[in-house]
Amino acid sequence: MGSTEEDKKPISLYESSPSQPLLSNYTSQIEEPPRIDQPESDSAQYLHITYNYGPRSFKDIPFLILFLILVLCTFGFGIFAIFHRNTNYSNASFYSYNSSSTSCVKDSLLSENWVFFTSSSSHFVKDLIWTLVITLILSVPICFGLLLLLKHYTKQIFYASLPFFIVIPIFINVYWFVACTISSTCSDGFPLVYRILVLVFVFLIIGVIIWILVLNWHRIELTIRIIGVASDALSRNLGLFGVLPLLTIGLLVYYSPIIVFLVFARFNGKIVPKESDGEYTCVWKQDSWVPAYFALAILTMLWSAAAMVEAQVYVISGTVAQWYFSNLDETPRRSIRNSLRNAFGPSSGTICLSGLLIFVVRFVRAAVDSSRHEDTPGFIILILRCCVNAFLAAVDFLNKFTINFAAITGEAYCSSARMTYELLKRNLLSPVFVETISTRLLAGIVFVLSAIYAIAACAILKAASDLGVDSYYVALLAWLLLIVVLGFFVHVLDNVIETVYVCYAIDRDRGDVCKQDVHEVYVYLPISRNHRQTPGSRDVVV
Repeated sequence: MGSTEEDKKPISLYESSPSQPLLSNYTSQIEEPPRIDQPESDSAQYLHITYNYGPRSFKDIPFLILFLILVLCTFGFGIFAIFHRNTNYSNASFYSYNSSSTSCVKDSLLSENWVFFTSSSSHFVKDLIWTLVITLILSVPICFGLLLLLKHYTKQIFYASLPFFIVIPIFINVYWFVACTISSTCSDGFPLVYRILVLVFVFLIIGVIIWILVLNWHRIELTIRIIGVASDALSRNLGLFGVLPLLTIGLLVYYSPIIVFLVFARFNGKIVPKESDGEYTCVWKQDSWVPAYFALAILTMLWSAAAMVEAQVYVISGTVAQWYFSNLDETPRRSIRNSLRNAFGPSSGTICLSGLLIFVVRFVRAAVDSSRHEDTPGFIILILRCCVNAFLAAVDFLNKFTINFAAITGEAYCSSARMTYELLKRNLLSPVFVETISTRLLAGIVFVLSAIYAIAACAILKAASDLGVDSYYVALLAWLLLIVVLGFFVHVLDNVIETVYVCYAIDRDRGDVCKQDVHEVYVYLPISRNHRQTPGSRDVVV
């Protein structure tokens, strides 16, 4: 058949054919994906969606004002607590009850200060400090090396790490069982029956890991390609690894005076007599406002931490989006600076609102989880738990990609949530799915690297020091530190994956291709089935 004029048009959007597997050859002809018929006016309303380089207006100002009020109250009452403190707090034990004055007076015979020193093994502390410092220094090249390997050799890294997903847990499980059986101290304190139960339990966990890998094996290849694309995007914005830790350090600096305020708040009170079985003793009584201040300060700290996490996501999304929508292959200049200015400027209210929602959801979910351990039977309680879980799931559903979209467009939180959902729905993309298995694979790779490092560190400590059994604890702490650093790397890479996903959806909505290599990978993500097929449209099989 002869080709028509329509057949000669370049294809800018891609989708897998129903007759082909999910991961078919990219060079094969791919049909244009089905689109939901939209009114012309409605579709034209969203043609402007792209990165907003222009000046942005302040959004969600009430939540920014509320956050600032909490911060000012925390600092204001904290300063008051410092100047209003009672210096007799530390000497409360030196006060005795005076029956003649019916008050507590200081006993000069007991007002001597005694200082006690606790001694610990100097070798243990020295080796621990040096091990953690060296681990922290080596974690930087480990992160950059892992990023470059994931960028160029993602498949090789995964398949090389895959056996260790199973071998290392089995080795550790068998090793501790044998070591505890040989050691008389461990075997006496940990009976054989309990050791066998723990051994079997760990093997069951390993079996679950194997089952998850087998169950998701058909998505492994696609996940590997997604991680490779995200690693390439992150490698072009390496400045994020300098800015994001500085934001975390800034949060710790911001916490420092609040912690000082909490310490001095405990000094606000007085020494009063207390009757017990007809006898009077002198005790310290805090002022009535101190517990309320503790609640205020802790609430401010938790909200600040959640807002800082959202601010980091905002900076990552804004920076990666500027690279994605740039015409050049190079990273735009001042992209991180622009994202920081927008995050702590026009979109600060949006970040505060997002952080507040995240904090409330986490708090309510923790309360619901803790209530499950209580013996409170009743059908009404069960219904309330189901309703709360449904509400939390709805909030997570709406929050997905919202802050990413806000970083790209500068819209308010509610507007970003609505527009993101409509954007992904129009393009038949799932609002709650971006290959979540990629996080598990990255976590597995991180676990393998950190475990190998911990085993090597333990071997070096046992050979070069006389710590003995303590070398295991030092290696364990080094493993935890490396896990935290590499976990931060995975967190950044996950946010890059989600940002590129939103950018791809915007491209697809406009019928444009800003990054061809991204489209060649993200096009094979599963199509959302939560839409109504229009008459004559074909079903998409994934």
